Amino acid sequence: MSKFPVDAPIRNVIAALERLGFRLVREGSHIAMLRENSDGSRTPLTMPNHRTLKSSTLRTILTQAGIPRDDFLGVYHG
Repeated sequence: MSKFPVDAPIRNVIAALERLGFRLVREGSHIAMLRENSDGSRTPLTMPNHRTLKSSTLRTILTQAGIPRDDFLGVYHG
């Protein structure tokens, strides 16, 4: 299994989330992203707009958005 990023650059995180179907909605002090699901529901995601994200912050974001760790790591490192 790939190693979870310690200080992940925000641009790499956004690119990985876009590969998972999220799109950028708003960018200010926080970044808002949204994914339209196949069942018609939406999955919102909000994260701080810092240069890097600590691993604990990134894990919390993934948990709240319902993204499995392995799915994220597959597109982040892939």
